[in-house]
Order: sequence, then structure tokens, then C-alpha cells
Amino acid sequence: MDATHNRDLSRWALLSIAAALVTIALKSSAWLITGSVGLLSDAAESVVNLVAAVVAFIALRVAARPADDDHNFGHSKSEYFSAVIEGVMIVVAAGVIIYTAVDRLLNPRELESVGIGLAVSVIASVVNGVVAWLLIRAGRRHRSITLEADGRHLLTDVWTTAGVVIGVALVALTGWLPLDPIIAIGVAINILVVGYLLIKRSTAGLMDSALDDEDLAVIEDVLERYRAEVGPETVDFHDIRTRESGHLRFLQLHMLVPGGWSVQRGHDAIEEVETALRAALDELVVTVHLEPIEDPRAYESWRR
Repeated sequence: MDATHNRDLSRWALLSIAAALVTIALKSSAWLITGSVGLLSDAAESVVNLVAAVVAFIALRVAARPADDDHNFGHSKSEYFSAVIEGVMIVVAAGVIIYTAVDRLLNPRELESVGIGLAVSVIASVVNGVVAWLLIRAGRRHRSITLEADGRHLLTDVWTTAGVVIGVALVALTGWLPLDPIIAIGVAINILVVGYLLIKRSTAGLMDSALDDEDLAVIEDVLERYRAEVGPETVDFHDIRTRESGHLRFLQLHMLVPGGWSVQRGHDAIEEVETALRAALDELVVTVHLEPIEDPRAYESWRR
């Protein structure tokens, strides 16, 4: 993926920023109209959405930069920092919501103009739902953890709003005021889970976790086909290592061939294998080390 394509991804973050500004305005209005702490918690999460969208935009701009003398493998890992920051912001927002909800439990307050407030909140939720769907689809297509995380956060916001709307409506129907802050606490717990999952996935990327089983199976299938075509006694592979960095996949392995092969023949064989691997997995960076199949040292593993 070239730098121009990556820069295009930052435009999706601008869409997220615009959606966050709109929903903050709508949900804050709903809270001011009704006085519901549940709707306040919903508005607070939209503030987190805005911060996350701004951080995502910055991260995508950095990720678009080409490799340079200081960053030989590019800047794709910047996307993980965006997701970590978003996760931390979510946890902070959840803490504020719980604090406010406990205060409201101790000091109940009648809700006002519930119908208008809920209608405004539903409109905001529709905006979030549409943008979330677009971001998740773009994140999957372009293998961007930043866009996918932002989209999933917005989608969680949609379900949060649905829960809050139902809760506030039940308060209006039953008159049981403690239900409003109780629902707000439930929302905060849900937000904490989202934050935890985002931080967990992001830190896994920063720690160079291996590719998932599905990707590893694709890699092994390509190598097995090549073994079958040439013959396992002639060509073999081992010492396979993988990692993921933002939208990029990295693979390095040892290719064992007869020691009597010329450098040209070995090079041609590597080119064939690398081409087949890149055709099987998008955005795969392959590094192959050539070794003589007769040499016992060629079978030494990095797991020692």
C-alpha cells in the first residue's frame, strides 16, 4: 500500500470527527432538556468519540509516511498508539459516568421533557450507526485497526444510546428515579469492557504478536504447494516467523535448497515463493533466508 492510499484513510477519520461533533451537540441537548444522568453518560461517551477521532486522524497521517532513515520499516505502528489512547479515554469517561451516577442515586431528580430528549438522542444514534458501519467496512477493507476500532467504538455508542433511551423511557413510565443512574452505571461498565478490549488488541500489536491461525494456514498452504511441485527432498522451509504492524503483515522464513545450486537459481526460487505468498495475502512483506539443505546448521530453530 502506498503513502497516497494511506493518506486517503485519514479522510475517514475526518468523517468520524464530524459525526462526533454532531452527536455531542445533539446528546448534550437531550441531557439539558431532560436532566437524565443516563443521557449525560451517553453525551460523555460522544466526547470520547471526538478525542478518539482526532487521535485516529493524526495516527493515520503518521502511518501514511514512507519509510525513512529513522524508521526503516515505515510508520504503520502509529495506528496502535491511536487505539491505546482511545481505550484509555474510554476508561476515563466510564469513571466520570459512574461518579455522576452514584451522586444521582444519592440525590434523585425528576426528569423533564423526556419525549423531546429521547427523540434528539435517537437522531444522534442514527448518525453514529451510519458512520460506524462505514468505518468498520473501510477498516476491514484497508486492514486499518484505527478505523475499525473507531467504528466499533461508535457502534458500541449506538447500543449504549439504545439502552439509555429504553431506561429513560421506563423512568418516565414507572416514575422510579433510581433506574436512570442504575442504567448509567450499566452503560459505564459496558464502556469499560470496550476500552479494555481496545487496549488489549493494541498492545498485542505493539508486542509484535504473530499472525492469526487463518493467515498462518494460508502461508503454510503456499509453502506446501511449492514443496510438492519441486519435491520436499529438494526444497523445504522452516524457522517461520510472523508479525503484524498496522495494516502490514510481516513474514520471514528460511528456504532450504541443494547446496550445489547457483546463486541465480536460488534467487529465482526465492522470487517465485515470495510472489506466491504476496498473491495469497495482501500487504505481506516477505524476507527469505536461503540455506543449504544438506547442512545440519540450516535446521536450527530460533526457539532455543
